[in-house]
Amino acid sequence: MTADLIITGGRILTMEGDRPRAEAIAINSGYIDAIGDASDVEALAGPDTRWIDAKGATVLPGFIESHMHLFIGGCELQNLQLDGASDPDEIRKHVRAYASEHPDLPLVMAQAPDYAVFADTSPREVLDAMLRDRPLAMMAHDHHTVWANTIALEQAGLIDGLETSPGHEVVMGADGRANGALLEPEAYGPVLRLAGQERVSLGLTTGRDPDPWPTEEEREEDLKHLKRGLDHAARHGITSIVNMDGNTYLLELLTELRARHELQVRVRVPFHFVPEMEVADLETAKAMHERWNDDWLASGFVKFFMDGVIDSRTAFMKNDYPGQPGYRSHGRFDADRFADLATRVDAMGLQIAVHSIGDAATQRVLDGYEAARMANGDTGPRHRIEHLELVAPEDFERIGAMGITASIQPPHAPGTCGLPLDPTLTNIGRDRWEDAFAWQRLAKAGAPIALASDWPVSDISIIRGLHAATTREAWADDVPNHRFTLNEALAGYTIGGAWAEGTDTKKGSLAKGKLADVVILDRDIESQPLDQLDQTQIAATICGGMVTYTAG
Repeated sequence: MTADLIITGGRILTMEGDRPRAEAIAINSGYIDAIGDASDVEALAGPDTRWIDAKGATVLPGFIESHMHLFIGGCELQNLQLDGASDPDEIRKHVRAYASEHPDLPLVMAQAPDYAVFADTSPREVLDAMLRDRPLAMMAHDHHTVWANTIALEQAGLIDGLETSPGHEVVMGADGRANGALLEPEAYGPVLRLAGQERVSLGLTTGRDPDPWPTEEEREEDLKHLKRGLDHAARHGITSIVNMDGNTYLLELLTELRARHELQVRVRVPFHFVPEMEVADLETAKAMHERWNDDWLASGFVKFFMDGVIDSRTAFMKNDYPGQPGYRSHGRFDADRFADLATRVDAMGLQIAVHSIGDAATQRVLDGYEAARMANGDTGPRHRIEHLELVAPEDFERIGAMGITASIQPPHAPGTCGLPLDPTLTNIGRDRWEDAFAWQRLAKAGAPIALASDWPVSDISIIRGLHAATTREAWADDVPNHRFTLNEALAGYTIGGAWAEGTDTKKGSLAKGKLADVVILDRDIESQPLDQLDQTQIAATICGGMVTYTAG
């Protein structure tokens, strides 16, 4: 049988231990038919075979984006992008220009200003000075805080506050009115509703499907958001996505795109279990897994949030936050309830992924995983913890000993990708820096490592992630440098990601019989200085043997 596609002329990194290098790849019917010496592979060519000459560039397994929010990201690409801007005067110019260009928007929505924009001033007042006569809101880069102006707060019904669950808060000012800072989804959900963007966030905020069900027009708009996000991922060499929010509606939309032959990236979608749910809701997770479980669309895992983030002081800590005696934030699930839920999900054969940033949150998650293992034995699902930004000293070895996947986002470390050191480092406290963002400490303890972006929390670019992972600097002379080698970072975005989702027998490396997911870069990255790595571009993305993106 002749090959459908042959890739030759490149530096092929297979990520396979017994043969790390190869000269050519033959692809047939969506699978790798042969990989090895160029002469052997090229002999499989026929008159209809397509050829790609990599011209000396690096050829890798397709990147696995192990933690992202596809629906939200695709939608937010249409919003005003501020990308860490911190000068209020400069932001005001961008806001007013964007508002003028979009006169019919019910809410002017901006993305990712720096926390420092607001300093010690009421966010509502800062935003009123930028735009007073139209609703304006800004989503923090971490997606755990939204800031809104007065008219947006009034239209959303939040100006006089809102009763929320612990960890969510409409922050009130000294005047008894909302000061404009909205912490976590329960608080900022009503503002997103103004923008008509609430549906895209339901998999994150409530875990439930839209009610009422979207009209055909609304559904088409949502399909456009998803397609925009999928195209964006493919342009960055991503062939597989592990989404970190989800519901049945999202999988239905992806199924429709698949029927239209517009699903060019493999996607896994969880059932998001929120604290307000009951045990019976886990039946939805089971049903999602039974219906969607193939190489292109799958569920098979349950997502939890244990806490918030360090910057807004909503991460659950073992010690008091500096300057706030007695305040450590909250775990969204109490210890006994999470242990019970983890045991039930584990017994169903489903994987668990938990957003856990503070050290108290991670300790609670580990206790729950241990309870599940004691009740069920080692059942097989490769449970994981997302972010792991601060870990108690005694818990590093626990994570490694239990084989819990450390899902890490290199661009999130303070000092990388333009992120400032504060407020993160200040909120952690100087005495805990050695336990924070301790990537190599996790790896050396034996934790499997999967790397990701958390897009749209940070840039989706895997290349920027590789740059952040390999060039990260230590914050002080007495704090270890936790950067990864280039090979370690590449593994985290390929075979490590496949291990984390339990698909390593099918993808994550290049070998005969595996799915034909390949990314071709525009240069040989092994000979490129690491500090110039982020200048590398994607030349081609191939998923299932189909070339879904080529430069130009």
